[in-house]
Amino acid sequence: MKKLLTTAFYFLIPVFIFIFLAEWFLTGQLKQSREGEYAVWNDIFNSEVNSEIIVHGSSRAMVHMDSQIISDSLQVSCYNLGINGHNFWLQYLRHKELLKYNIKPKLIIHSVDVFTLTKRPDLFNAEQFLPYMLNNEEIEYFTNSYKGFKYYDYHIPLIRYTGKYKTIGKVFNELINSEPPDSCRQRGYAPQDHTWNDDLEKAKLKFPDFKVQIDTASYKLFDEYIRECLAKDIEVVIVYTPEFIEGQDFVKNRSEILGIFRNFAEQYHLKFLDYSSDAISYNKDYFYNASHLNRKGSELFTKKLVYDLKKYKSNKSKVLN
Repeated sequence: MKKLLTTAFYFLIPVFIFIFLAEWFLTGQLKQSREGEYAVWNDIFNSEVNSEIIVHGSSRAMVHMDSQIISDSLQVSCYNLGINGHNFWLQYLRHKELLKYNIKPKLIIHSVDVFTLTKRPDLFNAEQFLPYMLNNEEIEYFTNSYKGFKYYDYHIPLIRYTGKYKTIGKVFNELINSEPPDSCRQRGYAPQDHTWNDDLEKAKLKFPDFKVQIDTASYKLFDEYIRECLAKDIEVVIVYTPEFIEGQDFVKNRSEILGIFRNFAEQYHLKFLDYSSDAISYNKDYFYNASHLNRKGSELFTKKLVYDLKKYKSNKSKVLN
């Protein structure tokens, strides 16, 4: 028995060493990555966001609002924290981590859309959480209700990397290449050089009577988020960015959804800027699909947004006055 235990002990030592070294290596490399969402998360956790203006929202925030134009026009620092493919539930996670590791912003520009208060079942781009999720209670709480990770992924080293061959391949690719990959995000902003595609036509054929279902928990969390921001003396401006006019009837209860955000704005005395009827929304040249502006459209829109923000003077604003 003693011999068996000794053999097992000497067998397990190299296994534990391998697990420790592999965990240290993969996590350490990803925490230095400048690719995609890693670049933004690393800026958050490394306290490198530190901006007076923060843009929150989904991919529409990410590709619609040029941080540099906002910063240059208002003469303050700006960072775009739009998170691709996710609704408010994980936008709020990003907000909470921002406040832990960075200075408190003075103004939040929150981009909303018809899907903001929905909650998808799958954890889109789950790999973005891999370097940060081990024993991170916030990430566990906000991601464990999605189909993706299991309990042991949050608490046992290395196991969450099992089967993540694409992510592991990226680590070695960045290590081998002398130049890091272009993150395509400039202070969080991700301009898109695409032309119009047929996403809208496909969606209309597949979902002719599509309606959005509001997630009750996300609705309550958005309300809590607004109250928290106001309590922390953070000003919030809600923005519905341009949406191509022919796509605005795709979601049959769209007007009801917009009404929810108008009600939030009225209840908490916030500015709500709705660009649904703006001239940009009538020009296909500014979009690559019905919901997303291309680079030309986003630059034009950001300039309009800044102009409107300058017109908007709030008594409590520390940025716009």
